[in-house]
Amino acid sequence: MFEIRRYTPADADAWNAYVATSKNGTFLFNRSYMDYHADRFTDHSLMFYTDGCLHSLLPAHIDGSTLYSHLGLTYGGLITNMHTTAVSVIQLFRELNEWLRHAGITRVVYKPVPWIYHQQPAEEDLYPLFWICNAKVTARIIASVYFMQKHLRWRKGRRDQLHRALRCGIEVVRENNFRTFWPILENNLENRFGAHPVHTLEEMELLHSRFPDNIILYNAYMEGRPVAGYVFYLTGQVLRGQYCSATPEGKHLGAMDAIYDRALFHDFTDVQYVDFGGSTTDNGATLNEGLIAQKEGFSARAVCYDTYEWEV
Repeated sequence: MFEIRRYTPADADAWNAYVATSKNGTFLFNRSYMDYHADRFTDHSLMFYTDGCLHSLLPAHIDGSTLYSHLGLTYGGLITNMHTTAVSVIQLFRELNEWLRHAGITRVVYKPVPWIYHQQPAEEDLYPLFWICNAKVTARIIASVYFMQKHLRWRKGRRDQLHRALRCGIEVVRENNFRTFWPILENNLENRFGAHPVHTLEEMELLHSRFPDNIILYNAYMEGRPVAGYVFYLTGQVLRGQYCSATPEGKHLGAMDAIYDRALFHDFTDVQYVDFGGSTTDNGATLNEGLIAQKEGFSARAVCYDTYEWEV
């Protein structure tokens, strides 16, 4: 039997300590990250106890009668540690569904942590999703991931762009100057897609102040002019590209390729995976073939991010 409790701010230390020692948690689940947009989501995170000990966590929010894990994050799902067993997770989902019914929740939308972020195998939840919850995959996003240990060569076009950047004197700087990069990012998103970054400049500066070792910015300069930038999230063994953008001059000169070269082959050679992110829209239904081809030019290959749904 599990004791299921709703998270409260008084639980922050216990929550964060568990995330730090979990086998599939990342700093995105730290409450100092999750709660930066607490005004946008009604938090309904859950903590599961057995015999008085914290067994697992579910970062979640609620909208109407639907529980989401988690629309405000790249991924969500059950966070577990090395003591978690498959049998215990099966029972957990049985009791979770009963608890949700009593709470008036009728539907769950669930985005598990992709396997590349697991520090140890952690797919115990996927089994009861199918057999206990009768969950269906309702969205599948295709991301592009580079496996660092294989040292795969970039395509010729990407290598040529890197050589151009080096010949032209592109300077890549790891720094905290988000105000230099953000106008480039905002202009490109607005002009190409009529969109805006998920994070405002002020939010990104706040998050970087809280997680300076996990949120990393590179800016590229040509004769002192900012021409490109890239924000990476470092989560355990994965370096994830969160935001990237370049001016027309930066694109022509291969500034992004110079940033990739610096980050992947000089600064973060010890990570296992580089996650270039997804190349789809409409919950994965529409693939941007040009975008995924660019990522595959760096020898990145497919990892799918799935979303599950079930009725309680």
